[in-house]
Amino acid sequence: MKIAEFEVETWMTDHENNCQYNLTETCVKPMSLNELQEFVEEDIVTSIMSMTMDYGPIVGSLALKKAILSLYETGNENNVTIAHGAINANELAMISLLEPGDHIISLFPTYQQMYDFPRSLGCEVSLIHLSEEKNWLPSIENFKQCINSKTKMICLNSPNNPTGTTFPLSLIKEIIALAKAYDCYILCDEIYRGVNTVTGKLCPSFSDYYDKAIVTQSLSKVFSFPGLRLGWIKGPKEVIHTIDLRRDYHIISSGPMDDYLATLILNHKENILKRSLDICRQNKKCLQEWLMQEPHVSCVIPEDGTVCFLKYDIDMPSQELCEKLQKETGVFFVPGAAFGVENHLRYGFTHEVEYAKEGLTIFSKWLRQFDK
Repeated sequence: MKIAEFEVETWMTDHENNCQYNLTETCVKPMSLNELQEFVEEDIVTSIMSMTMDYGPIVGSLALKKAILSLYETGNENNVTIAHGAINANELAMISLLEPGDHIISLFPTYQQMYDFPRSLGCEVSLIHLSEEKNWLPSIENFKQCINSKTKMICLNSPNNPTGTTFPLSLIKEIIALAKAYDCYILCDEIYRGVNTVTGKLCPSFSDYYDKAIVTQSLSKVFSFPGLRLGWIKGPKEVIHTIDLRRDYHIISSGPMDDYLATLILNHKENILKRSLDICRQNKKCLQEWLMQEPHVSCVIPEDGTVCFLKYDIDMPSQELCEKLQKETGVFFVPGAAFGVENHLRYGFTHEVEYAKEGLTIFSKWLRQFDK
């Protein structure tokens, strides 16, 4: 099987461990177990130390599935299964349903897995190119122009990586109506769902409105536990059953410790999401204030998610800019080129705000060399 290099992940691997200011991070400031302990009454260490390290619940414990379902308005335990992070959840959904010759629709820019992995399976891919002038949102007409009788799946990421933009409910319903007409699946990676800094509420999930919707998420981004590598898939019962049969070839189980900690985290999600929301709000305010005094950079700041896409007006390719900036200042970004879009940088609302201010201040000083 041939597959394109996963450019954003390669860039992160090669650069993120050699920087002073990581301004592109997507996971809200990761927590330690000591910090988690502050939110819960039971003794986490005692529970873990007495735990038998067998395979654990193969498809996830009932307690974990119930905790996951609390994030949605519909579904029962038969609609959920566990994966090794959201990236594995997306993979399991796609390899369980897609076959060579199928047609899928995705967005551009978005997370590369959503279009290049189907290509590696032999699928035909139609990409909807998003426009900054339209706030990085597609229209229903874009989908109508792409869909055809061979369309098996619409692959989305909402809130989107790297733009952060989220589908409003009105557009979700229009996409669903179109998918119904062609009897195709909707797969939506919703890993950034949960930190809407305007409403403070969870944005709508495709899985609560369409019986052929499959959604994925994990503990990595808004729940601040990327190191647990625990994700999930919510979808139709028959699809979940198919995925459970397929997952035996890939991960078997996530293990009892991850299952236990994930249940604990989701059962205390209100406090954890409040922490994440506060961090994202402070960072968005910080970025807004910085943009007002930085003439070389602009941005469509999204309501939800942990990332946005900065646009700069310097005449320099984004990879070159990022390399020079990091080498000379220690400030780290993912270049827009990793998403196929030049003159952009991915920015994350994920660190303590003072850290972000320091990094942005250094970035501005570096940009002064380009003032006319």
